Amino acid sequence: MKKPGFMHTTAGDDLQRDPSPAYTNRLSRRDSLKLLAALAASTLLPALPGCEPVPTTSKVGKAAGTEHWPELKLPAIDAKGYGKDPNLILPPDAPWPLTLTPAQLTMLALLADIVVPAEGNSPSASQVQVPSVVDEWVSAPYPSQQRDRLTILSALAWIDDEAQLRFNGQFSALTAKQQLAIVDDIAYDNENTPLQFQRIAKAFARLRNLILAAYFCTPQGIKDIGYLGNVPIAGAYPGPTAEAYAHLDNTLAQLGLTEFAYPVA
Repeated sequence: MKKPGFMHTTAGDDLQRDPSPAYTNRLSRRDSLKLLAALAASTLLPALPGCEPVPTTSKVGKAAGTEHWPELKLPAIDAKGYGKDPNLILPPDAPWPLTLTPAQLTMLALLADIVVPAEGNSPSASQVQVPSVVDEWVSAPYPSQQRDRLTILSALAWIDDEAQLRFNGQFSALTAKQQLAIVDDIAYDNENTPLQFQRIAKAFARLRNLILAAYFCTPQGIKDIGYLGNVPIAGAYPGPTAEAYAHLDNTLAQLGLTEFAYPVA
């Protein structure tokens, strides 16, 4: 199983390079909406940390003069959603417009592949179109998605600003080593996180959670964790394993229900 982590760098990464190739979306809207629905229904996303809205103000950071948080004024998304009784047979092709720009998608692809790089036979997050799923998520006109929209876009803007401040270039134009230097500082929000990185660390946690949840909603991600559900069994049903029977017997005994087990017809 793939272990989310951060990419390794090699000699020569300190050289400036051309901007990364633009991210290319290869998902149809129907497929990205299916993954959006799976992501919304996933138990993985709510269970991950960082799900609370990121604060819009930071008195500590501003007072210390160490923060450059972007105060974004995003236009409202007033598109209609599916409603309470959507037509699942012939759903609308595009119920709402996608909102991320090509530059934001390219930057998101770079960050997604830092969080979930390719490993062995497992593809990276961008290879399974995770940025497109995140684009669908933050473009949806529902309250929770719109809270995430402000958080994710603020995080992307902060990271690009930080790239300019540190290395005088856009994040997508930095070397892998320079990109990782920024991500390392904001990767986790804990007691060791400097004041100037605390708010972006919370925002990045939400972005990381969305990337991970979206990845493991894709067919490749499901295969990667070894999930065997929704697979037809060829031939006759073999029945529960001996281990399953032993577990059931033990549970029934603890509940005092052994006498009611396996009734004879």
